[in-house]
Amino acid sequence: MTTATPIQRPASAECRTVLADGRIAIVTASRRPRANRADVKCAVPGSPALAARMQQVIRLARHTEARFDSREQVVVSIDGAPADNDRGWELAAVLADRLVRGIWQPGPGAIAAHGWSDAWHEGTGISGGAHAAAALARACPDAFIVTGAIAGAIAEDAGASVATGNPAPDSPALVLPHLGALSGHTDPASAVSTARAWFPLHSGGVHDALAWVEVSVAPWPADAPGMDEEETIAAPELNAVGQLAIRQVLAAARHFDGRALGRWRTVVRFSETRFHGNSYELALVMADRLARGREFVPRGRLIATGCSGAWHTGRVDPVQELPAKLALIVRQAGAGDRILLPEGNIPGEIADTVLAGTMAAIRAQGATMARIARIGMI
Repeated sequence: MTTATPIQRPASAECRTVLADGRIAIVTASRRPRANRADVKCAVPGSPALAARMQQVIRLARHTEARFDSREQVVVSIDGAPADNDRGWELAAVLADRLVRGIWQPGPGAIAAHGWSDAWHEGTGISGGAHAAAALARACPDAFIVTGAIAGAIAEDAGASVATGNPAPDSPALVLPHLGALSGHTDPASAVSTARAWFPLHSGGVHDALAWVEVSVAPWPADAPGMDEEETIAAPELNAVGQLAIRQVLAAARHFDGRALGRWRTVVRFSETRFHGNSYELALVMADRLARGREFVPRGRLIATGCSGAWHTGRVDPVQELPAKLALIVRQAGAGDRILLPEGNIPGEIADTVLAGTMAAIRAQGATMARIARIGMI
């Protein structure tokens, strides 16, 4: 009987990268006991905003991992401050985090990386500057280069032989179209379902707009250890209070589905994170149901406003400032949009005659509107 070799995990790991001004920076990741701290802590000299962005990137990229152990904290730092618009360090931060946790084991030797993505939660869309990657290859001749740039341009600039997919041991560079290629897997985005729903942001001023909430779900592996539902839901762009609210809403609404619990890993993103109140909740729940195939997809956008004190029963409660939010929706709704409102009203908020007139105006624009008391009955 053979015994599996345990994963060798270093106490710390480094990944070099090149900044926009040509400096070579080192991204360092180290592990320590979680001890009720955040799962990821990041430090960028003199730039708390970039440190927060680094934390978001790492948390989003972890969404593509088949297994995740949150019992340790990973501390990630970079020894040089990138410019605010410099994103080439993102791939190095993701790889350093995977190296120190033993998720990716490329073998001995230095690692260098340059690339970024607008879809880290899907593990795809990795891009990079060919000239920057070539400069990194010249500055780190002994390092294994990982980049999202174009293979031919790097090879031409740096004389590097570049592989796609898993590289041979003597290959000095790897063009990474998606994170699955690190381990020879298919594009992880093929297993991710993403849906958006819109909700009105009303402040009584020129900044009133329809904002979107996006929910991305990936199947939870059947052989993975069981976890509490809220631990599988991430909203990296929100603070701790906002993340807790998102997790509680989705976990309760999925309880209403009966067999939805314990089956998904979820990432939630907002187009605008600076808002107050809970009238976005119905849009969040509907985006989650669309992503999981629990609702019919409208021809246009799904626009919703509503909240609930009992999502586990599927109940939808009325929201405040409904007349102003309705006026905003009427101004911005288009043909094919589907608009959902709570069936109940806050006393004195809006008259049924006004709602009837609003529904007629919305239908005249080619959109549809429904008032609902429960999700799943639309």
